[in-house]
Amino acid sequence: MLYEIAANVKMDHNQIFKQTMPFVWAKLILGLISVAVSVVLFIFFAFMTWVTKGYGVIIFFLLWLGATSVTHFVITKYFGYLVKAGHVAVVTEAVTSGKVPENQIEYGKDKVKERFISSNVFFLIDKLVNRSVTQLQNVFGKAGGFLLGALPGAGILLSFGKLFISISLKYVDECCLGWIFHNKEQKAFKSAVDGVVIYAQNWKELLKTAFKTSFIVIGLSIVLTIVTYSVLGGLFRFVGLSGLWGFAIFLLAVYLTIIFKRAFIDSYMMVRMMTTYMQVAPTTEISFDLYGKLAKVSKSFKELFKKSQDEKADHTPPVQSEPDGIQSFNDELG
Repeated sequence: MLYEIAANVKMDHNQIFKQTMPFVWAKLILGLISVAVSVVLFIFFAFMTWVTKGYGVIIFFLLWLGATSVTHFVITKYFGYLVKAGHVAVVTEAVTSGKVPENQIEYGKDKVKERFISSNVFFLIDKLVNRSVTQLQNVFGKAGGFLLGALPGAGILLSFGKLFISISLKYVDECCLGWIFHNKEQKAFKSAVDGVVIYAQNWKELLKTAFKTSFIVIGLSIVLTIVTYSVLGGLFRFVGLSGLWGFAIFLLAVYLTIIFKRAFIDSYMMVRMMTTYMQVAPTTEISFDLYGKLAKVSKSFKELFKKSQDEKADHTPPVQSEPDGIQSFNDELG
């Protein structure tokens, strides 16, 4: 049964990405809405600056930055996270069954409601997984720096290595979320914990995928940045803006670059990493001693594991025994 999913896979990452474009467009629309709100707010504060004849221009500008930040967080973080979860659910189905659901938006929405009692549960799991991986990444980075620090040019080598690792680890939460959707009968926190462990066990295979894709991501990001700055820079010169207006155009260019990158480039990378992950995860026999080892270097992973145990205690009767690795770790937690 473990090999059933891998055998059924008939879609590669490019096919899945193309067929799940509705979610990519949804991410882009949300981003553009946040940009539009930011532009409207800028016009409003610019008008206030004109009314006051330039008095308080710095204050109005700071107010605009604050209002833009809040708007961006609400639209792209809260609603964007829910869209991302729906996208992950559909990608998981596509990888494991070999086909994309017909009404994928409704399917994604239903799966998110089914697996998470509230959006707060999803946000908490996403945050804990992200923090866990970041802490693990920092430990590996320090270890690599210690081993290579004496070599000439090691700093540049380490910087490139950290870049590739950070790109690959950025999508661990989506992979773990996909594992949660796949394990329909298992509790969400438990699947998230197992998902991190599975990722750690398959790091070589996953880093290979990340290494190949990183060059594409970096290249496309550079092209996107050049195009965005060129278009808005031309507009800047044509209108003849200067001062804070020019700085606002610069910030808008940064903002748009981030929006397009998240919608297209990040979605593509996510699909590619998830495709590799969901192909190797079902055939992975979890090494139970990794729970304790990962918890020793990551407080967030330890917290995630503790919540998975609390979740099990709240919903299931006590079990007679646990695998040695988990039982010893439970004893440490008390």
